[in-house]
Amino acid sequence: MNKRKREEEEEEGIRMGTDIVWQTPANPPHPHDYIFRNGIRYVKPYYFEFIAHVKNRWAGKTIVDLFAQEFKGRPYEYYVSAVKCGRIQVDGERVSVSYIVKSSQKISHFVHRHEPPVMACEVPILQKELDVLTVCKPASVPVHPCGQYRKNTVVGILQAEHGLAPVFPVHRLDRLVSGLLILARNASKADIFRQQIEGGLVRKKYIARVVGEFPKDELVVDANIDYNAREGRSTAEVRDSAKGKAASTKFTRISSNGAQSIVLCEPITGRTHQIRVHLKHSGHPIANDMLYISDETVDRSSKGSSADRSACTSATALTSSIEEKVVNDCEEKSNVGFSIDPMCTNCPNLAPKGYDTDEEGLWLHCIQYSGPDWTYECPYPDWAKLTQTT
Repeated sequence: MNKRKREEEEEEGIRMGTDIVWQTPANPPHPHDYIFRNGIRYVKPYYFEFIAHVKNRWAGKTIVDLFAQEFKGRPYEYYVSAVKCGRIQVDGERVSVSYIVKSSQKISHFVHRHEPPVMACEVPILQKELDVLTVCKPASVPVHPCGQYRKNTVVGILQAEHGLAPVFPVHRLDRLVSGLLILARNASKADIFRQQIEGGLVRKKYIARVVGEFPKDELVVDANIDYNAREGRSTAEVRDSAKGKAASTKFTRISSNGAQSIVLCEPITGRTHQIRVHLKHSGHPIANDMLYISDETVDRSSKGSSADRSACTSATALTSSIEEKVVNDCEEKSNVGFSIDPMCTNCPNLAPKGYDTDEEGLWLHCIQYSGPDWTYECPYPDWAKLTQTT
């Protein structure tokens, strides 16, 4: 690329920076922000200002080196161009590519943001009270903004499609887990729930579809949970081990067809991936949990369960005929157009790099939370009905 062309592109980048409307976390999501294609919910890419403050370990680095080393999702050349055209700023001012950052300075990165896709399921409202809202969270949708997700979250979708804001999630459900989600409608009610949960006054019930014939008798697994944040997975350790945190889960078989079982799961503690890890520890992992299932288990579950696996991608969506109609209507009405940004490393694709649209939800579903004077429930998913083997 010759020097003149490079200068023209940089000048174009500067001009775009003055014309673009940049969103911040204060900008609420709207129904027209979503695109529905082939059962997948996308978010139209949008311009967004990411803000960070220089950590002590970042201080002394050039602005370009800082981004290239700490945020490796884009190539080095992108960060050079972003600094030159003002899409990366320090304390609200443009700087040179050789600028040395100082501790606590405010860094703004103006990006063309692409959110990861999720399943195009409704977020059905189960109960709507003055200060409490309960919904059936679809698998694959995060509860609240985190990482690259902002609008493609339960909180974002409720605000965009139902005008419900603010809401305060009372408990956590992993992104791939479905089922009951309780949200307080004000901070004081959220604090009451938090105190009850921390005080051990709340009981939780989930159901899971697991490999093999689960024991008829009640099974209690007491095994420490050791979470490895770098690997994004947990391991079960013996109770007396110095590794991990104490954890206990009670399991009760609901039904079985010999090849797979439906199990009621009651976690006494609340550790990361606790139910998933304790089921694996019991020898009966969740039947489609590829993070924890072993090669041996895959072979075991394949016997007599090919019909179940063939329906896997559709069975996890928890959609009734009414919900499917809503999604289909959305697909027809959604505007598929969005602006292509010449500097964006994800355009012209809707999804960011590294995310596929074939992801399936876990066969793990929250069915009930109960406290001292309240109980909230969620219907069972379709995958909880086992096909009898012959």
